[in-house]
Amino acid sequence: MGPSKNTESRKGELPQLPPGQRLQRGWPVTHYGPVPRFKPDRWEFRVFGSTADGDKHCWTHEEFSALPYTTVVADLHCVTKYSMLDAEWGGVSARTVLELAPPAPEVTHVMVWAEYGFSSNLRLADFASEKTIFATHKDDEPLTAEHGFPVRLVVPHLYAWKGPKWVRGVEYMTADRRGFWEERGYHNVGDPWREQRYSYQEQPGEGPEL
Repeated sequence: MGPSKNTESRKGELPQLPPGQRLQRGWPVTHYGPVPRFKPDRWEFRVFGSTADGDKHCWTHEEFSALPYTTVVADLHCVTKYSMLDAEWGGVSARTVLELAPPAPEVTHVMVWAEYGFSSNLRLADFASEKTIFATHKDDEPLTAEHGFPVRLVVPHLYAWKGPKWVRGVEYMTADRRGFWEERGYHNVGDPWREQRYSYQEQPGEGPEL
C-alpha cells in the first residue's frame, strides 16, 4: 500500500483525511441490528469455499485465540464520515489465516461472514494486505461487545463497513459476489481516498451487476 497518507498527523501537524471525512476523537458505536451474545462453547471460526485442499478449516475460540498475535497501527474510516487515526489493533493477521488455510489458485475474492448472516465481500488483494487484521484488541484492551468482540475485521485502506464486527468465517470465491451492504446500495470496493461510498459511483469492472 505504500506509506500511510496520514503521516503528517504523526509529525504534530494537521492530518490528511480522505475526502469528506472529519477527525473523530472517540470511537462511536455504529452497527445494524442487535449486539450478539457471545457463547464461547458454540463459537467457531471457519474458512471454507474454494480452499486449496478442498476442505473446510475450523478453529474454536480457544484455538483461534492461540494463533500468532500481531499488532498494526492503522486508521478507521467510517462511511458515516468520521475517521479515527492511529489506533493500535491487535489480533490475527489475515495473512496468517491465508497461510494456515490457503485459497485455491483461482480465488479472486473473499466473503467475510459475521453473526446473523451479515457479510462483506473483498478482493483477495485487499484481504491479503499486510495491515488487514482480525482484531481482538484495540490499544491493548479487548474489544467491547458493541465494537465487535470477540473478533472484528479491520481493513484500514477501505471504509470500515468492509470489515464486519462479530466475524465467524471467510469464504473463498472464484468470482465476486456482493455482501450485505453492497447489495443495498453501497460501493462494491469502498476506497475512502476515492470516496467510493455508493454503488451508483461504480465504474465498469468494479462490481457485479445489482
